[in-house]
Amino acid sequence: MKALVFPGQGAQFSGMGKELFESSAQAQELFAQANEILGFDIQSTMFEGSEEDLKRTSVTQPAVFIHAYVAAVVHGVLDAADVTAGHSLGEFTALAASGALSFEDGLKLVSIRANAMQKACDIEPSTMAAILGMEDAAVEAICQQASEGGEIVVPANYNTVGQLVISGSKAGIAKAIELAQEQGARRALELSVNGAFHSQFMEPARVELAAGIEQAAFSNARIPVYQNVDAQPHTDAAEIKENLLKQLTAPVRWTQTVQNMVANGVTEFVEAGPGKVLSGLIKKVDRKLPVSQVN
Repeated sequence: MKALVFPGQGAQFSGMGKELFESSAQAQELFAQANEILGFDIQSTMFEGSEEDLKRTSVTQPAVFIHAYVAAVVHGVLDAADVTAGHSLGEFTALAASGALSFEDGLKLVSIRANAMQKACDIEPSTMAAILGMEDAAVEAICQQASEGGEIVVPANYNTVGQLVISGSKAGIAKAIELAQEQGARRALELSVNGAFHSQFMEPARVELAAGIEQAAFSNARIPVYQNVDAQPHTDAAEIKENLLKQLTAPVRWTQTVQNMVANGVTEFVEAGPGKVLSGLIKKVDRKLPVSQVN
């Protein structure tokens, strides 16, 4: 079985998608459609914009979605996949790839999500940190310890074995980093992000995105989509929608997703989109797994 996987925010780079555009009429049609859906020329920003331009959440998330989906279409890997999944933002690409959402509705939701997350970040200062070289249970215990006294610290991204990203208040994350270092973490560092993604700090964004999700047309998926909130495969439109509603404030269970895919018979992974972050994470779960990229 072959799994098609899609990256999230952070995989962007200046010039992303340009080679796809120049090599394919189908890509050109999708980029033109994207510009029309978004109401601005994201194509030019992706091809010619600076790194700073591409760091804006309102640009980053649609850009990664577009690049990943177009790469999958142009390289013909959609029909070859047996299952699909995406990391955080990448779940929207996976849903479009599976037929659960149209490209148009997927991009509209990603745009709503990006703007809503930016607004949520501006409401209350919060941040994230990566904890490396510790068992998940140990990091979860640190989150509980750091939350004592009214601070908020929660697991946000179960990225791979020995790598868990946490989200929370500024003071809570500082305390968690201190605790992790004291307890033998290989590394514990605050990330350069503007908010605590996948935590209750994103509740205002979840409410705003929920209104968009309710208006979007969901279909039963053509192939199973392993969703972030439970790391389980889903094809039912109602279940997919319900899980997506929870995604912004719940942790991304990527480690568990890869483990469950392998347990259910996946023997090969293809990462579609910019970069190869997911390929590295998958290899850390099991170095023997064949992983390739199309970008």
